[in-house]
Amino acid sequence: MKMLINGRLKGEEKIEIRNPYNNEIIDKVPAASKEDAIEAISAAKKAKDEMISLTAHRISEALYDTSQELKKRSKEFSHLLALDSGKPIKAARDEVKRSIETLKLSAEESKRIYGETIPMDAGIGGKDFMGFTIRLPLGVIAAITPFNYPLNLAIHKVGPALASKNTVILKPSLKAPLSALKIGEILNEYFPPGAINVLTGKASIIGDEILKSEDIDKISFTGGFKTGKMIAENSGMKKLTLELGGNDPLIVLKDANIEKAVEGTIRGSYLYSGQICIAVKRIIIEEKIADEFVQKLVKETSKLKIGDPLDPKTDIGPLINEEAAIKIEKLVSEAIEDGAELLYGGGRNGNLFEPTILDNVKPSMRLVKEETFGPVSPIIRVKDADEALKVANSTCYALQAGVFTENIHEALRFASELEAGTVLINKQSTYRVDHMPFGGFDCSGMGKEGVKYAIEDMTRTKLIIFNKN
Repeated sequence: MKMLINGRLKGEEKIEIRNPYNNEIIDKVPAASKEDAIEAISAAKKAKDEMISLTAHRISEALYDTSQELKKRSKEFSHLLALDSGKPIKAARDEVKRSIETLKLSAEESKRIYGETIPMDAGIGGKDFMGFTIRLPLGVIAAITPFNYPLNLAIHKVGPALASKNTVILKPSLKAPLSALKIGEILNEYFPPGAINVLTGKASIIGDEILKSEDIDKISFTGGFKTGKMIAENSGMKKLTLELGGNDPLIVLKDANIEKAVEGTIRGSYLYSGQICIAVKRIIIEEKIADEFVQKLVKETSKLKIGDPLDPKTDIGPLINEEAAIKIEKLVSEAIEDGAELLYGGGRNGNLFEPTILDNVKPSMRLVKEETFGPVSPIIRVKDADEALKVANSTCYALQAGVFTENIHEALRFASELEAGTVLINKQSTYRVDHMPFGGFDCSGMGKEGVKYAIEDMTRTKLIIFNKN
């Protein structure tokens, strides 16, 4: 599969893309050179004028037509996601459905980029003036996306960027780049040459050109904290949106509905083998109900099927590569050595890692201090709600959090005092609605996604004042 630069497919396919489940080569992609990156940035800059000249309704139609083309090819894209990322096919189908909706949301919001009328009568002679604002595109947006939702997260950046008349350089993760290349080809059919460019290759080459280029107006990055911090330190005056992961807690208080909490834990810990920024990373539970909760969690976890992502019955597929699986294996072993109790799972076979439950985990263990990208349910027992809140907030990450309680007062308290960009009551942290604001605080990054909110970050406000005399 080739890169997309200035409306043309190009590049010699050299980099092997392997199926995480069986390690078979499924395709090859180009390794972009410094010159390729410069050409793509130049093409995006050149395409700005043509994008600005398009009407909002013309852009809306293009995005809507792209959504319908994706819908027609949903089976193809779902299969590609399962092969490319190792995502179970039923989860891959859900990602395609969400991607279609995100494109449709972008199409709708492209017609709702409004300014406002500003009263001018506060100053001297103000009654003689009329003021209003308009919103303008920033220019060229660099979108850097991860492997875990390679289609939907690409669309969450590209859709709003195009909707607001920006042009785009998309750099997908080499761990799962194929769906981004495919959607780029479709978008290219509906937008001017250079409006959408997709580069594959080493981040050190492509990213370096993006960081130092004065023609890039904004970087939207989803990935790890260290890389995000480096981008922030080296991006100059570029506008930034950084989604840098989470260490999301699921808090179960003594008055919670245990069955619903267990259901939320299963969904939150094991969806896409836990390789999600908003996956449940820590289960913080009051001691009074911990034994009952754990017993039911083990029972329900034992029902999950691990195996081939293309099998519709598979619940747990492989991690993205063996390096990731080995990392989880080491974290689990280290926690057990430090006193955690293994209740279920813990085994690794190549890239496959069993859904795993650990009890009596301490907040100081590396398994729960860092963002763990794996199918692990670490149980942290606490004596009361006060301790639960303290433990939940004992991390620099602040993306999302879930709280299970039937007490409205505790629900409101936790909603207010939890450090997180989103707090969900009686729902696990893996819930995301694509039109709502999404993003965290502190080590989890800056800025918001969600189509409407991304568009706000991808535009600038200009004030226009008329002297009526």
